[in-house]
Amino acid sequence: MTTFIRAGLVGALLATSALAGCASTYYGAMEQIGFEKRDLLVQRVTDAAVSQENAKAEFANALEAFRSVVDIDGGDLESTYDTLSDAYDRSEDKADKVRARIRDVKGVARDLFREWDSELKTYSDPALRRASAEQKAATEARYDTLVNKMDKAAASMDPVLAVFHDRVLFLKHNLNARAIASLGAETANLESDVADLIAEMERSIAEADAFIAEMRAGS
Repeated sequence: MTTFIRAGLVGALLATSALAGCASTYYGAMEQIGFEKRDLLVQRVTDAAVSQENAKAEFANALEAFRSVVDIDGGDLESTYDTLSDAYDRSEDKADKVRARIRDVKGVARDLFREWDSELKTYSDPALRRASAEQKAATEARYDTLVNKMDKAAASMDPVLAVFHDRVLFLKHNLNARAIASLGAETANLESDVADLIAEMERSIAEADAFIAEMRAGS
């Protein structure tokens, strides 16, 4: 089956599974076209890393929008507020997608490890069972490291979003040049927060890349 056709089938099955909400049906359908839970976990981790890259870029863009707000001297304040509000909304949307992707990763990982546990009981050869159990333990340890970094990166989005939200709301309630000027002192703190957030996301993305490479190497 060509990559193009398989990709189309994956998309259709993802849509069907979202509507059906039945994990066993979804996994069964995916296995029919050659995708095991291991493959799905790698894909979900890849999707999560991409969503973090997108969120990182959007937060950086929102920071630039904030800088443009605090640097203006009067001007069209209503338009300025709209620009910053839109930047906040886009950042919040990207953050929601990051959280959703992480939930997807956790869901597939949970099902994969449960299946692995169940299948360990079916070995007749004790040596092979031990080897597989050791492999599972090593994979789980690597996965735990990955998901902890993902969770940490996701959690670091909340205080930055809170800062953006407060500033947008303040501008909404105080659309005047004096209110704009009063935000200037917050720029340094906000820049630091966003820099920390981006660093957390970069660490999480790097861990995801390493996890993906290790899983593919063991295929």
